[in-house]
Amino acid sequence: MFLEVAQLQVRYAGAAKPAVHDVSFGLQAGEIGVLIGPSGCGKTTLLRAVAGLESADAGTIRLGDVQVSGPRQHVPAEARRIGMVFQDYALFPHLDVGRNVAFGIHQLPRAQRQARVAEVLELVGLAGYESRFAHELSGGQQQRVALARALAPAPQLLLLDEPFSNLDVDLRERLAIEVRAILKAANATALFVTHDQLEAFAVGDRIGVMQDGALHQWDDAYTLYHRPATRFVADFIGHGVFTPATIREVDGQVVVHTALGDLTDIAECPLPCAFDAGQCDVLLRADDIVHDDAAPVKAQIVRKAFRGSEFLYTLRLRSGETVLAHVPSHHDHRVGEWIGIRAEVDHVVTFDRACPVDQRAMCQLPCQAREGGDCERIVPDAVVSPPVTLTASRHTPLQS
Repeated sequence: MFLEVAQLQVRYAGAAKPAVHDVSFGLQAGEIGVLIGPSGCGKTTLLRAVAGLESADAGTIRLGDVQVSGPRQHVPAEARRIGMVFQDYALFPHLDVGRNVAFGIHQLPRAQRQARVAEVLELVGLAGYESRFAHELSGGQQQRVALARALAPAPQLLLLDEPFSNLDVDLRERLAIEVRAILKAANATALFVTHDQLEAFAVGDRIGVMQDGALHQWDDAYTLYHRPATRFVADFIGHGVFTPATIREVDGQVVVHTALGDLTDIAECPLPCAFDAGQCDVLLRADDIVHDDAAPVKAQIVRKAFRGSEFLYTLRLRSGETVLAHVPSHHDHRVGEWIGIRAEVDHVVTFDRACPVDQRAMCQLPCQAREGGDCERIVPDAVVSPPVTLTASRHTPLQS
């Protein structure tokens, strides 16, 4: 690992509890990591601790072969060779673009300084902008200048705190994709902070979901969405609901009974004996629910949100349970109308029914192909301590 954070804790003076506690994760050289979570979850505090702007109470931080934070140890920020990009860009209004970018490399000879400025401006798509001032640039261009300035000294790690939050939605998404390409071209190791899931998915190789100072899961976007480690991750990422289910074995096949009917032919599913009486909660994503007028299961539309190419329908089943569904926007049904739906699921994500949403315990039981032999009930009492790689491991909690 190039960046390695282990069991980190940060507490502000006078605070009743730590702002960050027991956080562990790692980044390989050239990887882009993203920290995401609700406001006040500790992600910016964690970023500042990595930068050296906050001192840790416990745990360690390593950059390459050097430990920069540990017991009775704190390497100051200016000695860590870390670049930072903030949400307000912090460009100097009295300096032109070239001198803004050159601010961190003033010690270089003039010719080298000018060459480096030209190099990073070309990298961020602003070649020839050296003589312009910040007020002459768009928001997206100002952000690129801030990125170029952070890259100019060739930092060993780049930290970005909500870098696109001041931009409109369309520009934010486009710039996120462009910044990822810029960082990859520079072979930069970077750590982002954002509250925007789409931004995190567009930028990150690895994404960490935080809540209340704790890191619930550190993984790639696909795994976060399809294999959430805790109820909080499942609830925070994407659109979905938890619905009661019972897992049974019928004629040698695993069947998941839900209010939408029986789910069969599932490639991955825990065995019935993983839960008391096979009872659990199943996560159903909005994209697991298909609008099908011929389906025997009917649901009433109680709310709909237009998303351009699709509606997000909130649907109430006759049993009273609620599910969500993404439906193409040309299927424009009225609120109160009943429509046919069916579940189209090839794997299920299951949770212990007694596990609270905000608990960090490993509440998800492993999705696994049906195999022969008996099994014992799984007691998911492990706490998630990232780095975490979710794998299908028979009859054991998912962790590494």
